Amino acid sequence: MRRITTDVRARLPLGWALENHAWYNPARMPQTPHVERHFTASAVVRDVVIGMADGLTVPFALAAGLSGAVQNAGIIVTAGLAEIAAGSIAMGLGGYLAAKSDAEHYAIEERREQQEVRDIPREEMKEVADIFRAYGLDEEHVRPVVEAMTERPKQWVDFMMRFELGLEKPDPKRARVSATVIATAYIVGGLIPLAPYMISSDTRTALYISVAVTLAALAIFGLIKGRYTGARPLRSAVQTTLIGGLAATAAFLIARAIS
Repeated sequence: MRRITTDVRARLPLGWALENHAWYNPARMPQTPHVERHFTASAVVRDVVIGMADGLTVPFALAAGLSGAVQNAGIIVTAGLAEIAAGSIAMGLGGYLAAKSDAEHYAIEERREQQEVRDIPREEMKEVADIFRAYGLDEEHVRPVVEAMTERPKQWVDFMMRFELGLEKPDPKRARVSATVIATAYIVGGLIPLAPYMISSDTRTALYISVAVTLAALAIFGLIKGRYTGARPLRSAVQTTLIGGLAATAAFLIARAIS
């Protein structure tokens, strides 16, 4: 007899119960594990994108701009390394301050919600009820949920922070991690377009190699980014290459015009 798997249950006639048959044994039925794939490191990826994108474009523009005015590759490398050092520190500090600002903003709003829950609970209960009504819950279901919420002040405040204000509790280590990731990504990205000048003494040859290497790095970076964020890798690669290439070209033209 052919086995009837659990996914067939929905297509059986109404009232036809599998459990009524002796041959039915749920433990013996083939089970398909339900695996949810969610990407939970979006903040880290964002920091990598910020650091790598700037690292690939700014040092490239500086080196390319200097290539037209200076024929000494050593000077270009020195200037490029100085820019990478300064840029990584500035970008890392910016990421640190941004994460700290988010944490401070969350703490201020959390204290305000705690005070409102304590001082004006009726208004807060009405706001909770409005949130559930917006999700389509019937009035008969809204009241008991709201009353249960008032018995748990901490969870009540967490609920209001997330669903009323749209704020997620920040990771206390977020500022340090963000600064480290952005700065490291900037350094790695900056060394890529600068590497040809470290190898070749001919600045024109180094410039051509730097352009090719930078575009290839942007494409590879786009593929990796698409793979980890769930986007189409090829589309992500093309998009990253075009945007990064345009940004690098604009920066190069500005640097060349100034030099």
